[in-house]
Amino acid sequence: MRGRKPKPTNLKILNGNPGKRPLNKKEPKPKVKPSGPYCPRWLEGYAKEEWQRLSKELKVLGLLTDIDVTAMSAYCQTYKRWREAEDKLQKLGLVYKPNAESNYLQKNPYLTIADKALDQMHKYLTEFGMTPSSRTRISVNKKDNDIPSAEDILNASHN
Repeated sequence: MRGRKPKPTNLKILNGNPGKRPLNKKEPKPKVKPSGPYCPRWLEGYAKEEWQRLSKELKVLGLLTDIDVTAMSAYCQTYKRWREAEDKLQKLGLVYKPNAESNYLQKNPYLTIADKALDQMHKYLTEFGMTPSSRTRISVNKKDNDIPSAEDILNASHN
């Protein structure tokens, strides 16, 4: 496929459809449930924290549904990989000596891991409209009062 990637209809609607192009009426529209999707049990540590941090807002915007769990989980795992690599870099530094006798410094392999994870994270963040530049193309036409807060959604799921 050539050209720009198509933007999800939900993002076009939130943006007010500035190009005034017809919206895809046959696009699958997964239901947005206030109670779900839930964080997969296998996400741990930084990945689980990131899911919990972002999922509430994405649900409110209608950008996280049951069929988005894989993409969101992949993002969270990539985030975890990046954080763990950054933790190692903090501890070990950007460069190291391969052995005690050498004066030659090598780049820490965790730097490559962190950089690759950061690049992958950016791609996922853009897909979900979570970067400053991708967010500028979204505008919500509802009043703040019309948009349920994450707390309202959580309370509704527990009732």
